[in-house]
Amino acid sequence: MDAPLLSIRGLRAGYQDIDILKGIDLDVHAGEIVCVIGPNGAGKSTVFKAVYGLIGVRSGTVVFDGREITGRRPQDVLGAGVAIVPQLRSVFPQMTVLENLEMGMYLERDAARIRERIAYVMDLFPRLAERRAQMAGTMSGGEQRMLEIGRSLMLEPKMVMMDEPSAGLAPGISRTIFENIRRLNQEINLTVLMIEQNARQGLETSHRGYVLELGCNTYQGRARDLLDNQRVRRAFLGGR
Repeated sequence: MDAPLLSIRGLRAGYQDIDILKGIDLDVHAGEIVCVIGPNGAGKSTVFKAVYGLIGVRSGTVVFDGREITGRRPQDVLGAGVAIVPQLRSVFPQMTVLENLEMGMYLERDAARIRERIAYVMDLFPRLAERRAQMAGTMSGGEQRMLEIGRSLMLEPKMVMMDEPSAGLAPGISRTIFENIRRLNQEINLTVLMIEQNARQGLETSHRGYVLELGCNTYQGRARDLLDNQRVRRAFLGGR
């Protein structure tokens, strides 16, 4: 198998004097959807913050596309090809759909390139094309999440990290969001690392998964195997 696109080794990170992550390892290969599950407080969001340079890393390494990015600034991580869709709504509500997409290209100065990427994203998400002049704050929660995902693709990232893509959405809408994630993976080979509190839905969407508990890896493997693992089912999937 080729080298991972993202490789995390021995990552320790936390807040003040408390380690939340206690030496985790995690890989994401190009073209994969990988889901991280675990109870509240396990350190799932801390993984994202550590990768994205939002908190300090005490030890360990983060390597992306063959380059070490441990402790790099968020804009440097974005420039390396890692985009992020945060858990909390991040659209600019008083701006149109088109203007929100343009904000996803704030590192780009080539106007022709910006127009090209907007057309590309709107082709992927026809609903955004239909609503291009609508204020983002008047859209439904699912449409706003779609806009956030579309905006994350504007700089043509090599990987997108998604923090709780189904958060705050009704079950039917969250299923649509996961269908879109699978579609993007199949159509444009989008690589995704996601955190998902709905463990079953997250794993059903993914190729592989990791289970974190108390800042440590406890299980990892193919998503299908984790869905069938009796201990994982009892602890996280509501099964017996």
